[in-house]
Amino acid sequence: MRDRLIVFGIDIVKGSVRSRSRRPMYALVRMDGQAILSESMVSMFRLFRLLSEERPDILAVDSLQEIATDQHELFSFLQGLPPQTKLVQVTGGEKKETLGKVAARFNISFDRFDPFAEARTTARVASLGAGAEVIAFLDESEVVVSRHRSPGRGGWSQNRYVRKIHGAVQFKGREIEQQLAAHGLRYEKKETKAFGGCSRVAFRVFAVRGQVPVSTYRGADVQVRISGKRLERIRFRPLSGKPRYLIVGIDPGTTTAVAALDLDGNLMHLESSRQMNMSGVIEALYRVGKPLVVASDVQEMPYSVEKIRRAFSAVSYTPRQDTSVESKLSLTAGFPYANVHERDALSAALDAYLQYQNKFRNLVRRVPPGHDLDEVRAGVIRGQALDQVLIDLNAVAPAALAEEAPVAPVAARHDERVRVLDGMVKRLRTYVAELEEEVKAKEYEIHRLQGRLRAMHDTRDVQLAKDAEVTKQDAIIQSLKKRLRKAERHSRTLAKRVERIRTFAELSIDGEALPVKVMDVLTKEAFRRLMDDTGIREDDIVFVQRTDGWGRSVVRDLADIQVRALITPAHGERDPQILPAFREAGIPLLTDMDAGVQVRGRVGLAAKDRFEAAIARWHDEQVQFLRERESSRIEHMFKEYKSERGKEVRKGG
Repeated sequence: MRDRLIVFGIDIVKGSVRSRSRRPMYALVRMDGQAILSESMVSMFRLFRLLSEERPDILAVDSLQEIATDQHELFSFLQGLPPQTKLVQVTGGEKKETLGKVAARFNISFDRFDPFAEARTTARVASLGAGAEVIAFLDESEVVVSRHRSPGRGGWSQNRYVRKIHGAVQFKGREIEQQLAAHGLRYEKKETKAFGGCSRVAFRVFAVRGQVPVSTYRGADVQVRISGKRLERIRFRPLSGKPRYLIVGIDPGTTTAVAALDLDGNLMHLESSRQMNMSGVIEALYRVGKPLVVASDVQEMPYSVEKIRRAFSAVSYTPRQDTSVESKLSLTAGFPYANVHERDALSAALDAYLQYQNKFRNLVRRVPPGHDLDEVRAGVIRGQALDQVLIDLNAVAPAALAEEAPVAPVAARHDERVRVLDGMVKRLRTYVAELEEEVKAKEYEIHRLQGRLRAMHDTRDVQLAKDAEVTKQDAIIQSLKKRLRKAERHSRTLAKRVERIRTFAELSIDGEALPVKVMDVLTKEAFRRLMDDTGIREDDIVFVQRTDGWGRSVVRDLADIQVRALITPAHGERDPQILPAFREAGIPLLTDMDAGVQVRGRVGLAAKDRFEAAIARWHDEQVQFLRERESSRIEHMFKEYKSERGKEVRKGG
């Protein structure tokens, strides 16, 4: 892993990417941190060779027009860069600035007619975080393994030759798949089968090209290409995420107006609205930058403006006396505004900027090149000494100082440096003493807050224990409620069952009629439901409303219980096999007409006289059935004996 940033800065010396006869030559400056390693003139081909060999962190340009004529060429250029190398346009993204303005932000001056000076400046400002990275690909890559040569027409060994190429493609695809799996990358694979293996293997990898552990490869039989998935259009991402510092003027009231300037006095934002509240103002300013100074056009800052200032921890500015209309018109002359509210907000911001303008100019002369002037200005406005700000910003680059310092006698430079260092030591000692006092005060505050925190923790632990116990008891109560509801449902079911059994028992007492239990259909499931409902006992009379779907198993169950009779409706068709089954089981099978049955819901009544008469008839028929069955059995046995005897006689003859 590198300790410092490697940056390549380029600028066109001669030629053009649009010319076919005069290809461009570039001034190339290679930097390691803030140290210049080399300066040379290279062609596009040589530039890509150096990029592939050294793999810098940033390739910095001041305009994309110097490396590509259109978006298609720019995609091709970016595809050819090493995965870890960022292409940075130092003059910005969608909204561009001149290289001079960008360099001035870091207090750097250069000869704009010297390509090497421009390349050097481009590299320096990129290493300091200026510009925007060019984004052309999604977080998705494609790896394609294919044949490096065509099988051709072939000869005697054509099949073996083709099989060798396709086998090599398949083997390389599996090798790449193992690498992707080993690195835990998500991917999709698509193979094109061919004789002896695969002619093409494509991987869709859900990762940026730099994270794919595969390199472009060209062998005798196989080639591997890696490419990122293109965006529909080029996007830009600021290289540094730091927002620009702002000087903000606010005019509160029924119509709220906000004006924002950068630290160079350029108007960045001007807006007014009747619906804008405090949160709306804060959101609008967040989109533009970071307020460093919040200003008002009256001597006493309004409370709403003060709240916004505190939200950003900004420095406040108010004029010595309320700004007059004439002063506001003078300050805002040359700036566009829509109403008096925007004028008042803009005049407050401009008044604050003018108060700091001379200090800013003085800082430009005192700050060494290579430092972000906005950060230096922000530190000074907040009340820090310049030397302390430079120390906090990891100030002086000796090489830069030596490059930019005026030529002076060695002794004079030495005396000046000693004087500067003596003053710095004195200021640092004072600062250290202040910090020690501040540390003591903060240690006392820490001990006090730790005591309060321990007390709060104890109280919170007790409360959490109570909450946990309450939660536990609530869970137990909910469980018991569920069990109670289940028991109540079961109790209601049993009560209904008891009521039906009692009704059935009362019907049994009357000697005029016999009680009948009712089944929906002659099946095992209906039999089980009747058993659960009122139960079936020996000598019970059962009425079945339908016999379709009957089975011999339910007949056996009824026979095992020894019911007195099974009654079916007289109307409707009845399976001809059901009567023999009941005859075999010995269960009387009657009709409701014969037994005089009347059904009401789950129970019914049978006229005793008619039922007894029907049972008697069934028993007479059953005796006849048994006699005929026995006769058939004996006749069958006689026929079998006669057949066997005939066979023996024939064998003996």
